[in-house]
This record gives sequence, structure tokens and C-alpha cells, in this order.
Amino acid sequence: MCGIAGVIGHALPDLEPRLEAMALALVHRGPDAGGIWTDAAGGIGLAHRRLSILDLSPQGAQPMASACGRFVLCYNGEIYNHGDLRRELDAYHPSCWRGHSDTEVLVEAIATWGVDRALTRCNGMFAFAVWDRAERRLTLARDRMGEKPLYVGRVGGVIAFASEIKALRELPGWQQTVDTEALSELLRYGYVPAPRSIHSGIFKLPAAATVSFTPDDAAAPLGREDFVARVRHYWGLAAVAAAGVSDPFAVDADAAASALEPLLADAVARRMEADVPVGALLSGGVDSSLVAALMQRTASRPIRTFTIGFDDARFDEARHARRVAEHLGTDHTELHLTPDQALDVIPQLPQVYDEPFADASQIPTLLVSAIAREHVTVALSGDGGDELFFGYGRYRDALAIWDRIGGWTPGLRRGVAAGLGGAGRMVGGNLGFRLRRLGRRIDAADFDAYYANLLSVALEPTAASIWPQGLPGALVFPAALADPSMRMMFADQQAYLPDDILVKTDRASMAASLELRVPLLDHRIVEFAWRLPDGCRRDGATGKAVLRRLLYRHVPREIVDRPKQGFEIPVDDWLRGPLRTWMLDLLDPSVLRREGLINAKAVSVLVADHLAGRGRNGFALWPLLMFEAWRRRFG
Repeated sequence: MCGIAGVIGHALPDLEPRLEAMALALVHRGPDAGGIWTDAAGGIGLAHRRLSILDLSPQGAQPMASACGRFVLCYNGEIYNHGDLRRELDAYHPSCWRGHSDTEVLVEAIATWGVDRALTRCNGMFAFAVWDRAERRLTLARDRMGEKPLYVGRVGGVIAFASEIKALRELPGWQQTVDTEALSELLRYGYVPAPRSIHSGIFKLPAAATVSFTPDDAAAPLGREDFVARVRHYWGLAAVAAAGVSDPFAVDADAAASALEPLLADAVARRMEADVPVGALLSGGVDSSLVAALMQRTASRPIRTFTIGFDDARFDEARHARRVAEHLGTDHTELHLTPDQALDVIPQLPQVYDEPFADASQIPTLLVSAIAREHVTVALSGDGGDELFFGYGRYRDALAIWDRIGGWTPGLRRGVAAGLGGAGRMVGGNLGFRLRRLGRRIDAADFDAYYANLLSVALEPTAASIWPQGLPGALVFPAALADPSMRMMFADQQAYLPDDILVKTDRASMAASLELRVPLLDHRIVEFAWRLPDGCRRDGATGKAVLRRLLYRHVPREIVDRPKQGFEIPVDDWLRGPLRTWMLDLLDPSVLRREGLINAKAVSVLVADHLAGRGRNGFALWPLLMFEAWRRRFG
């Protein structure tokens, strides 16, 4: 894994020192080496930090020029089918290879087929910038599912891009301006959906997309609408989903598992290729256990596995991971996390995540990444299984409730919601909180609005500006996705997966200089999953039927059959205990009123209710705390 950055435009004074500063800000993503490439007269500069995984020699260094000299590539990620592509390219220009890195394969694929055709041939996770010296055009690209990040915006008269915002802050003309709409999305959902970032004028390139610029483009404004109009998609989840549900497999869960096994085994094997040690993050759940089982079947020696344990049994998955590791015969490492260790991480969060990010499982993810990096440089994870194979408990709960209330008119739902709110206030305590929360959730015009309420960490507006409506990410559903279960999975794959889950894992792993690979997000598996009939996703009330059937072939079901736990921490308890003073300091009403970005009155009610036990508001307060901690860190 690596970090990339660069600028394009006509006003490029002190270009090399600026690029060096941008690269230095990303050194955690690439501690092994760095490089810059400039053409000041051409209006372009590229910077790279390298975490050496394949071809550890200088032949894999970046930025890298194509053999013909036309293209210069600055790339972060891995192309898992680089060997196949290399053999294809041999037919065009044999014996041109300088080393065996996937970087060289990618730049030669671009030189041979062009950016778009090269992208459709690549199986990988990546974000890259490629400069075409003939056309004087910079193209930025991102992988299909959004595993690797890329930010872009206009800063001080140039178009700049980087793997993380901290590199952009090194440029003259940087403005620390908060996008109030992005802040509202953060406070409602816990993350900022693409294409926005927390900063006005700085954007996330969406998954499966490219965007191009020439030096002349740096003179023009680049607002959100301008940026979105420039973005082009080379692969579309909407098209994949629509095609899949229109032509489902005619199989049961066992037959689907047999069809999936060689595909997933190949995805795992490709992600085990490295010139450095490789391991796996193991929670003991279905997804990570399946990945570890297929890794161990492929390996010639015990693989390294890593997990986090908690004192609080409600959040502790370590005992489950230990049983799976013992059965598979892995070389297992378990970090038992004390509350003090977890709390010590919190001051690091603004620097690690760079923009405010409020998925509280970021803390154990940071810690397990750090312990894994002590032993390996690459780790595989089981992320993506819940979104692709109907794994979240909220899917089941949403359908169960909507089956009861979906036939009501919106007015009736609103009336019942008001009654539940009133009853909750009268009853008080934990039951009262649950009644009020249920009332807020069912006050919805349709199923999509109901699911948006279910996803919301805060149902009461806490932003001073307009409160976002509907699902995150301004989704457009294919007409074929009329079924509510399909709509939930599609919504999560489009927004929650790339902008929450994969942000969490990328920043946490990169903070430790650990490369994290995700076999279940191989685009072939995504396309496979959308063709599954409902019976292959759900077995009664239990999700991930096909994954479970496949896992039972490798691990006894009594070891892995248990309710889904999630990678969580006791936020509610901490905010009433060891983090109480920290919370009260950050959410001081006088400070919030002076800033004018957050509704101080609404926040005071949340805090008071939480401390008095009238509500479990920890997950609604966490985004507020992450924003205020970030604001104090960066101003």
C-alpha cells in the first residue's frame, strides 16, 4: 500500500518542496521509500510514498513512466491479476519488463489499452493518478468498491489530489472551511458520503470512477456540481445489481456454496500474493472465519491470525476467534484490550482519520491493525460479507417492522409515532428511550425513508443548518430493485460500505503501515452475489446462508453459529464514566453557540438525557465529539 499526492496547474512555484511536504504527510502510508516527479513547464507534479509489497527492489519505485515514455503513473493499491495481465501484454511488447511489480503492469496496460480499457481488465484495489504527456491530461481513478481513498479539489490556484486530506493541507492557499451540508450528514449518519468531504471544495472521487484535468482547468472554479459533472464511471453497481436480479441463478444455498467456493478461494489466493509476511484479522464471525479457513487451506504453514478481546462480555469476540483459530491450526495472536488502552487511542483519532469520522469501532480496528503490523505487513479481512449477503441484523428487523406498518398511510405512521413518543416520555428509562426511538424511526413516508431513519445515529437534528433527508449519498435505485431487502443492500454497498466501513479500515490499517486486503469485495464476487436468489441469502431469519453453508465445510457449525456481535465498544458507558469530563468539555454549549455550526440546545438535551439515564445517546453524541475533537486539532 502507498500514499499518493500531486498538483496540476500553471502556478507551480516551489513545486518540488511542496510535493516533498505532501509526501511527508503520507509517510505512514508508505514508510519504505518515496519519490517525486515533476514537469513544471507542463504544469504537473506527482508525489509517492511506498509500502513495499511486491518487487521490493528499486524497479518497483514510483512515480513510474511507461516504457514508451508517454505515461507517468502514481499509484496506491494492488492489482491482483497482474500476472494474467503481464502475460496478455507480452503479446504486444515482449521483453519490455524492468521488474515484477504490479505497478509496471498497470502503467504498461494503460499505455497499451488506454485508461478505461485497462481499468475494466484490472482486478484490484487502487487509487491512482496517471499523466498523459502527449495530451497533457491528468486522470485520477479509483477501484470498483472504493477500498482505496482519493481526495481532489482546487487549492490556491492549482488542482490538487491526495490519498488523505492531510497532504492537501501542506499547500499554500489551503482553507480550513467546513462544508455545513457534509457536517449535517456526519451528524446524522456518522460519516460523510462521497462526493463531499468535510471541507468545502474538497471532494472524494467516488468508487469505480475517473476524473480528468488539464493544467488549464486549474483556473476555473471547481464546485461540487462542476466536480460531479466531470466524473465518469467505468463500472456501475446499479447496472450489476439490475442485471443480477433480472437473471438470478436457479440454485439452492448448497449449490450456490459449491459455485462460490472456487471463486472465493481464487480471490483469497490472489490476495495472499506478496513478498512480505501475510496474515488475517479474525473475529470468529462467519466472514473472517471463512477467509481464514480458505487462507489456511492454501498455505503450506500455519497462517498468522489476530483478534482483539474486551473485558466486557457484551463486546468480546476473542473467545470465538480463539476456537476458530484452534480448529484451523493458525498461529493466533490475541490482544486483550483494557478500557485504558482503548481510551488512550481517542486523542489520535482526528489525526488518523483526517476528517471527522464517527464509527466507534474505529478504536478496536486501530488497535488490532497495530498488533497485526508487529508480525505481518499484509492482512486479509472479512469485510463486505454483511452488505453483499444480507448479514446485518438491521435488515431482518427492518423487514419485520415494515411488514407490520408498510400498509399504513404515512399519516397513520406519523400518528402512531407521536403516540410512541408520548408514551416513551411518560415511561422514562431504557424502555421509554426505546419507545421514543421506535417512534422516530417509523415516522417515514416510505420504506427508503424508514431505512434512512434506521441508519441514522441521530434522529433529532443536531446541526445548526438544514438536516439531511433520505438515504445517505443521494442514491438512485435501479428500477429492478423494488424489493426492500435489495434496496437495503444496494444502499449500503453504495454509501455505507465505501464511506464508512472501508474508510475505517483503510485509515486504521494505514496508520500502522499495514496493507489490508478484502477478498469478499473482489468484483467477481459482488457480481455473483447479486445473482443469488433470496433463499441463498436468507435461511429463515438468518442471513448469509450461502456463506454459512460454505463455512460449515471448513469449520464445525457449533463453533461459528451464534448471533452477530459487531466490532463495537461500550460508548454509552464510557460517556457516563471515564469520558464524561472530555465530553462535557468538547460539547460546552457556549462554545457550540459561538461556532454556530451545531445546535447547542439540542445537544444539551442529548447530553443531559444520556447522563441521567433517560436515553442511550452515545452513538448520537459520538459524531458531535469527533467533529469537535477534529475542530480543536485542525482549527
